[in-house]
Amino acid sequence: MVFSSIVFLFYFLPVMAALYAIAPRKLRNAALLLGSLFFYAWGEPKYVLVMVCQILPCYVLGLLVERYREKRAGQLLCALSVAVSLSFLIYFKYTDFFLENINAVTGLSLPLIRVALPIGISFYTFQMISYTADVYRGEAAQRNLLSLSLYIAMFPQLVAGPIVRYADLSGQLSERTHSWDSAAMGIRRFAAGLAKKILLANQLWALCSAFRASEEKSVLFYWLYAAASMLYIYFDFSGYSDMAIGLGAIFGFRIPENFRYPFISASITEFWRRWHMSLGSWFRDYVYIPLGGSRAGRGRQMRNILAVWMLTGFWHGAAWNFIVWGLLFAVLLVIEKLWLLEQLKRSRVLSRLYVLFFVMASFVIFQAEGMGQALADLAGLFGAGGIPLVSAEALYALRSSAVILTVSAVGATPLPKMAAERIRRGLTGTAKERSRRGFAGTAGSVIAGLAEPAAILVLFLLVTAYLAGGSFQPFLYFRF
Repeated sequence: MVFSSIVFLFYFLPVMAALYAIAPRKLRNAALLLGSLFFYAWGEPKYVLVMVCQILPCYVLGLLVERYREKRAGQLLCALSVAVSLSFLIYFKYTDFFLENINAVTGLSLPLIRVALPIGISFYTFQMISYTADVYRGEAAQRNLLSLSLYIAMFPQLVAGPIVRYADLSGQLSERTHSWDSAAMGIRRFAAGLAKKILLANQLWALCSAFRASEEKSVLFYWLYAAASMLYIYFDFSGYSDMAIGLGAIFGFRIPENFRYPFISASITEFWRRWHMSLGSWFRDYVYIPLGGSRAGRGRQMRNILAVWMLTGFWHGAAWNFIVWGLLFAVLLVIEKLWLLEQLKRSRVLSRLYVLFFVMASFVIFQAEGMGQALADLAGLFGAGGIPLVSAEALYALRSSAVILTVSAVGATPLPKMAAERIRRGLTGTAKERSRRGFAGTAGSVIAGLAEPAAILVLFLLVTAYLAGGSFQPFLYFRF
């Protein structure tokens, strides 16, 4: 089941919210867990068993890690728990990749297992590792199996993040507050994320698909594809994160932010502080710092950066283009730390063009089916192979997609939020200003109060129309 579907919006979510609301406080976690397992089982029930088989050893070993964490045994138990969690991820996601490369290097013909990848396994495996590591570092182990299961399987962020640390959510599992303000914020955030996915990301994906299907490639078409790919990935994933944060708020949870306008960054270093923040901070705290971070000298720091970013790329997918994608960012980050950051401060314009160029190129690699296609796409950006600069099909694509590209480009900046806030302040003003305006001030407040729910209703109607008449496009990050 996906958030951007009729089944979820008009059947699962209303029923789940109603059951949660009427359940006694002590049973709300159980209700939410059962709903989450049903949500996950909707597509392929057998993979619920895979998740359960991961949760049980995580629970038992977590208790043992807490008991022995002051001793050598605690460290070994922590390593064992991490190894068990990773073993599932490696088996389902990376076994065929390793077998294919062994066959290619050795000339063997080892059979591939060709097992389907459970949705979201990369995300919930990292949450299990977060739990074990946090317990080893001093967090109290979760003695309630139901609560730990809810932390791992909670449907708002189960299949595509954000990656929520156990330390950030442990208190909320046992005690959290519910309010109309929080629920209203959650509805607003969910509606914004749904609009990002359906009204922007899906339309950008249509342009990417048209490019792939085209037999009339040109330099212009390659650049349109690169821009559309970059914006598609952003709106698809940030839209899901917005929906997850909104749903969490509806059920009383504070899920951390995952994106903060990454395309306004003035360096790749800043970009990765704004993009997929939960993954970046996870690798920083659970891999980079334990490896020594920047404390062991410049040489080891560079080694640690390369290791983290190779793993970051590999986490995204079992293919060489993902590894190259991660290593590209590693090289850029190393160059920035050694020299480039100071140079970028000299020009606000050039620094942002530099970020947009390399991010766009990186997502061309990311979107490719393999390194062969990635290299061909990068070459096409610069006219390699004698392709024309412009083609009739590219001009048609530009005309037909100019509006969606422009709206998406503006929507990826803080400008819409700033404009909405300025309008709201203009309508409502401060209490003193409303008093001075009299009826006009009161009317402005009423208009502002009605405008937001009206806008949300319009968005839901538009989204429903698209869902009823359009084709299904799953979230990109489901495959990770």
